Amino acid sequence: MKLNSKSLWLGWILVLAVLLVIVCLFSLGVGAVNIPLQKVLVSLTKGRGTPEYTILFAIRLPRILLGLAVGGGLAIAGVVLQGMFRNPLVEPYTLGISGGAALGVAVNIVAGGPAGIGLFSLPISGFLGAVGIISLVYILGTRGGAVKLARLLLIGVMVSFIASALIMLIMAMTRTEDLHGIIFWIMGSLEEPDTSLIRAMLFISLGGLIVSLFFSVDLNAFSLGEEEAFHLGVPVERVKKILFLLASFLTGCCVSVTGIIGFVGLVIPHLMRLLVGGDHRILLVTSFLAGAIFLILCDTLTRVVMAPVELPVGVITGLVGGSIFIYALSRKGASF
Repeated sequence: MKLNSKSLWLGWILVLAVLLVIVCLFSLGVGAVNIPLQKVLVSLTKGRGTPEYTILFAIRLPRILLGLAVGGGLAIAGVVLQGMFRNPLVEPYTLGISGGAALGVAVNIVAGGPAGIGLFSLPISGFLGAVGIISLVYILGTRGGAVKLARLLLIGVMVSFIASALIMLIMAMTRTEDLHGIIFWIMGSLEEPDTSLIRAMLFISLGGLIVSLFFSVDLNAFSLGEEEAFHLGVPVERVKKILFLLASFLTGCCVSVTGIIGFVGLVIPHLMRLLVGGDHRILLVTSFLAGAIFLILCDTLTRVVMAPVELPVGVITGLVGGSIFIYALSRKGASF
């Protein structure tokens, strides 16, 4: 790596890190009750016991931390899958992971949920649903010990359609109150009262970033094709299995906690490729930071657009992310 490239990469990381801090401070201050930046800073240092402190630390800060973890995790999953499949349209939800999680939650809501689990009931059922779909797609997409990427993608799309059809069947047959719960979960939300889940998501997301960086050179080799990657010394089949499981695990954890939040894993990798290039050594880090920034901003919009009414964050990510994606596609010189 050339010295000027290294300096450029460090510059992008620094810019995005500073922007992330600014966005977090902005998100802390705005909402149904606006808190000036000066009061935010005072409350963060010595404002314990004040109403502002309660709003910041009990309501807004947990959402920001969860947005950082989920936005970064989904962006990493998107980069890994697009690099592995060499397909710019692949995203974390393409393989049916979100459909499996949603199906697990729908069954849980209709069945009343297992007793004694409490707040963990929906995340656990969503994660189990996601794991079930991941296992099914992996088994059907593997032949003779080799992962067939085209087969894996097609099976994932079909399984996703089947899961969606089963969810609609459940919604058509369920009670009105259960229907509302299913729809609200599917639209996505960063409102999570359990701090242990938030800490777990931060650990999983940052861990996923670190693990993916160990395979950044392999992902660069995959961009040349599987045969070329093999000749460059990459253990292709082993790496494909690890990357698929990594991306699936990250997506399953994110979806099980927050519901379906689309476009993060599709749009962010594209935007970062336009800005920093296709080298995964920098693309993974910048995508993580940009994904966190994007989701935190979108969640902030959900709280201010129709305050005090809160919109589902999945609606905002779809509108904003879709618009950004169309703009990026229409740019002269776009390479996808």
